[in-house]
Amino acid sequence: MISVLVTFAIVVGLALSAIGIYNRLVRLRNQVQNGWRQIDVQLKRRHDLIPNLVSTVRGAMDFERDTLEAVVSARNRATTATGPADAAVKESEVSQTLGRLFAVVENYPQLTANQSVSGLQEELTTTENEVSFARQFYNDVVTKYNTATQVIPGNLVAGFGNFPQAELFEIKKEDERALPKVDLA
Repeated sequence: MISVLVTFAIVVGLALSAIGIYNRLVRLRNQVQNGWRQIDVQLKRRHDLIPNLVSTVRGAMDFERDTLEAVVSARNRATTATGPADAAVKESEVSQTLGRLFAVVENYPQLTANQSVSGLQEELTTTENEVSFARQFYNDVVTKYNTATQVIPGNLVAGFGNFPQAELFEIKKEDERALPKVDLA
């Protein structure tokens, strides 16, 4: 009788433990999905601001048409991103072309004095910061989730419960990791 009770207690304990692990993995998976949605919201905001900035500066920057076209082209490619890895590559292109556009705008005094241009630049800069914070949150949650699905006993529950690894939002190109060169001479 005692061995039956001990066996029953062990089975119940294991079942409760498995349920607890499963529920933790579900919560983490939902946080990963929420983190990605937060990035997506900020990227959509950035994608919506870019055409406004381009149309505001287009008339004054006829000589810089290549820069404007590069920004629009990068933005259009970024809107077709599928998943974190693809988005990381395409969004880094947007960031690079926006950086070039901001540098070119600095060469046009009439644009730097224009309130609309300044306002749009400020909104894009704020959005870039929000995208950065959302990426950091997302990567933190993905790391927790992936760790929980890889350690024992979580990996056993993850295997049975269909909890695949989540992708980190990361820079893949080595040249994008390089420090920018600043020449003050």
